[in-house]
Amino acid sequence: MKNLRSEVRNKAVEIANALKKDGYNDQRAISIATSQAEDWFRNHRSTNKSPFKKKQNK
Repeated sequence: MKNLRSEVRNKAVEIANALKKDGYNDQRAISIATSQAEDWFRNHRSTNKSPFKKKQNK
């Protein structure tokens, strides 16, 4: 996961933790989470909105 963008890595960790809680083993959870996080980022990037960016006060 160290080669992923920080946004993708954070999402992958979130997904992997949920999968682990549902009983998946580490290796399978990481594999699924990485794939889903990359898909999420591709789809999310097209909307140009990032839930990880702080809103600036005007």
